[in-house]
Amino acid sequence: MMYGKEKSDLLIVPEKQTNKAGVLAAESVEGSGGNKRNAEEQNTARTQSRVAVSQAQARIREAVTRKRGEKLTALLHHVTIDSLRWSFFQLRKNAATGIDGVTWKDYEVGLEDKLADLNRRVHTGAYRAQPSRRKYIPKADGKQRPLSIAALEDKIVQRAVVAILTPIYEAEFLGFSYGFRPGRSQHNALDALAYGIKVKKICWILDADISRFFDTISHEWLIRFIEHRIGDKRIIRLIIKWLKAGVLEDGLRIEAEEGTPQGSVISPLLANIYLHYAYDLWAKQWREKYSQGDMIIVRFADDTVAGFQHREDGERFLADLKVRLEKFALKLHPEKTRLIEFGKFAAERRRKRGEGKPEAFDFLGFTHICGEKFGGKGFQLWRKTKREKLKAKIKVVKEELRRHTHASIEEQGEWLNSVLRGHIAYFAVPTNSAALSAFRHHIIVRWIRCLRRRSQRHRMTWKRMQEYIDRYLPRPKILHPWPEQRFRVKYSS
Repeated sequence: MMYGKEKSDLLIVPEKQTNKAGVLAAESVEGSGGNKRNAEEQNTARTQSRVAVSQAQARIREAVTRKRGEKLTALLHHVTIDSLRWSFFQLRKNAATGIDGVTWKDYEVGLEDKLADLNRRVHTGAYRAQPSRRKYIPKADGKQRPLSIAALEDKIVQRAVVAILTPIYEAEFLGFSYGFRPGRSQHNALDALAYGIKVKKICWILDADISRFFDTISHEWLIRFIEHRIGDKRIIRLIIKWLKAGVLEDGLRIEAEEGTPQGSVISPLLANIYLHYAYDLWAKQWREKYSQGDMIIVRFADDTVAGFQHREDGERFLADLKVRLEKFALKLHPEKTRLIEFGKFAAERRRKRGEGKPEAFDFLGFTHICGEKFGGKGFQLWRKTKREKLKAKIKVVKEELRRHTHASIEEQGEWLNSVLRGHIAYFAVPTNSAALSAFRHHIIVRWIRCLRRRSQRHRMTWKRMQEYIDRYLPRPKILHPWPEQRFRVKYSS
């Protein structure tokens, strides 16, 4: 957000909890068995790796502070066996495999020898990035989103490099950038937007959508941006290898001339670097030089929303933004980019002009609506689950139940419980109670239909069904505070 103080967050390396190894009956008699010793050795190695990475990041932060504005030329030596081991244990054990077909469990066998060999290849230049495996997942609008699944060793090296680069760029990134940064989340971005609309004189909202952002990133510009801060040519060569590796789709390798693969470990950081130079710095300067009134900006990855006090500011910013992005091979989506009247005074002003209710806009899965406080006493920003998101999730539940029609009620109930809890954890914000209840209702309806289709003469009465509902499907409740409460706590002076 471009008001108040902008604070850079320190990188916090999360401690992943290890699984508790079960003790075999024989081991309880014989003392410390091999499995227990292996688990203890692995835990010790993980702890040492985590400490080593934290120390390396601290040294990098110190160098950034000491050499502010200078290029950092010695970075690859921070990629060590310890950092590669830490990176390996950060990966999801059940993640999809790349074209190498190697799973997390496969690589764990003989891990130390494999990491030593990988470290040698990285430092001698013998490491080669493999093409990513292309996979498509459905989007809420019915289209397909391409994902690129990297080979396991590529994931390991990428995560280690991200750990090195993160403290460097955390000192550079601006306060209104929230996407994929340590200590920041979607809800921090949502809070900042809601707080800005409330405390500033925001009357117009620019909902800007960059068309095919990840697919159209210019490799040339990206490398030039990175070279502003990174002078270690070996790190640059690694990034170029990942950019040029391409994807494998239907057995054919597709060379990558532009774009960064969505789904790769390093892609979010590269996207933030690109937009930092192509958008953030420019937008901050535009606000300081040209804005005639209040202005706010919130960006999460390639999703950005800007608010203005005056319509003229919004129109000029939009026109200038189009020109700015075109310089860096980016374009705004003509149908999804809109400047709309919005804010505390929008409803009243439109009423006086004989116009309808203010338009709503979507951001990070929520539809933002100009509403009133309960009892009609003043303006209240209402946030509802985006309708397309809700429909898409209900469709997923319906299809999954159909595929597992004859699974036990316990299995179905536990899975639906996890789905509902995950949904509530994200969408349980004030003003969204009705949408949460609606989602739970849709789950109940589809579950009872599934159970009744098991046989032509079902015995699933509503009374019996209610027992399963009470057991497995928690009633939704608001989990998140009002935006201004959390925003003031996190960003108070």
